Amino acid sequence: MAKKEIVHVTVEEIAKQNEIILRIKENNDMEYNKTGRVKYAKVITYGCQQNNADSEKLKGMLKLMGYSQTEDNEEADVILFNTCCVRENAELKLYGNIGSLKGLKKKKPELIIGVCGCMMQQKHAVEMIKQKYKHVDLIFGTHNIYKFPEIFENALHEKYTLIDILDTDGVIVEKLPIERNEKHKAWITVMYGCNNFCSYCIVPYVRGRERSRDPKDIIEEIKNLAQDGCKEVTLLGQNVNSYGKDLPFNFDFADLLYEVNKINGIERIRFMTSHPKDISDKLITAMKDCSKVCEQLHLPFQAGSNKILKAMNRVYTIEEYLEKVDKVKKAIPGIALTTDIIVGFPGETTEDFQETLDVVRKVRFDQAFTFIYSKRKGTPAAKMEDNIKLEEKQRNFNKLVELQNQICKEINETYNGKIYEVLVDGPSKTNKDILTGRTRTGKIVNFRGNNVKIGDLVHVKIIEVHSWSLNGELVNDIRNQS
Repeated sequence: MAKKEIVHVTVEEIAKQNEIILRIKENNDMEYNKTGRVKYAKVITYGCQQNNADSEKLKGMLKLMGYSQTEDNEEADVILFNTCCVRENAELKLYGNIGSLKGLKKKKPELIIGVCGCMMQQKHAVEMIKQKYKHVDLIFGTHNIYKFPEIFENALHEKYTLIDILDTDGVIVEKLPIERNEKHKAWITVMYGCNNFCSYCIVPYVRGRERSRDPKDIIEEIKNLAQDGCKEVTLLGQNVNSYGKDLPFNFDFADLLYEVNKINGIERIRFMTSHPKDISDKLITAMKDCSKVCEQLHLPFQAGSNKILKAMNRVYTIEEYLEKVDKVKKAIPGIALTTDIIVGFPGETTEDFQETLDVVRKVRFDQAFTFIYSKRKGTPAAKMEDNIKLEEKQRNFNKLVELQNQICKEINETYNGKIYEVLVDGPSKTNKDILTGRTRTGKIVNFRGNNVKIGDLVHVKIIEVHSWSLNGELVNDIRNQS
């Protein structure tokens, strides 16, 4: 990939976008004074936590423009799709959902429909929407979310599809408004992009090269969140372990953990995603030393065969992976390990897959996010010969899921009868009389409780175990109430 320039967004540019936000807000206020009708926006997010963080920025800008959030297409004046291109299913789902809005656009011509995010950094995806979905009003990518007010204002006054894609290795931008989905916990992007170029992954091509935020900006953001009642932060990056390598001074991810750990009000720190090649002894020590860092680590190994790992360009052997897992387990007893696994990568044999199962048995992950290989146009793996039948991939996938489900249940059984600290997330989605939250190890716990609020840290005794969740009863010693 040809080297491009990383864009540093100026204070003046952000000021310009803020002026546009105010202009749109004034127009919406004038319209409200005439009609008495509030305007609504709906933001639909596909993909990873980074996409969720981007959507929170879009919602923040829309809120300042005078738009309230809605989940109802019929009620919405603006519908934005923030896209993912990591898996084919996400793309197909997006096209189906955009197509379903054609009738609504005819009925409500003033409705603004926009598509943004990772997919829109790919030329073929932009061309597809231009040609087949002419009712879409605006298209923009991952690198110019900061320009959304300007793009949106233009779309309000134009009758053709506006396309604004920034072809760059990435941007660094601060001070964007954020409308967070939850008050008691937050996603904090600490770095953008990726330098690893795994052969199956499109992310470096659509999100650009690695670029770290200044630690001062990160710390300021988290301190403000803590003052607003936030209890838990999750530090985000495509590869958080390489945070700081591009900074002009000596400061790495372990240093960042130590600094965040000092912030009053923050009770829990999580982070993801970690690349095994970059998890250092210093970082493991920081995880052990920092009392607020949760006993949970997401460490994708992807495949158990060194031959397949080499074809994936993962730059480590399975022996090196297992050695690092062993170090983590010794340093932090009881740590919950989660991972990503791809089944059916081009060239994977039955023996290769058996090696993947062997790793799962040895490590005993608390959870594994498992996927059948999905060819991504523009990646080196897309050109590799893939002669494995889908039926075989599906059989192997089912074997992996069955093994992992069994391990999950066995690990969860060790929680039975014990008391754990739980951060309360709110009522269960399936039963409003039941509260739900997570342990420090990331286990979902359902329990009943009176006078318990979202954001409380409570102690719960586990009384029933399932493969994916735990049931408990509240112990009457709430440690930290919001």
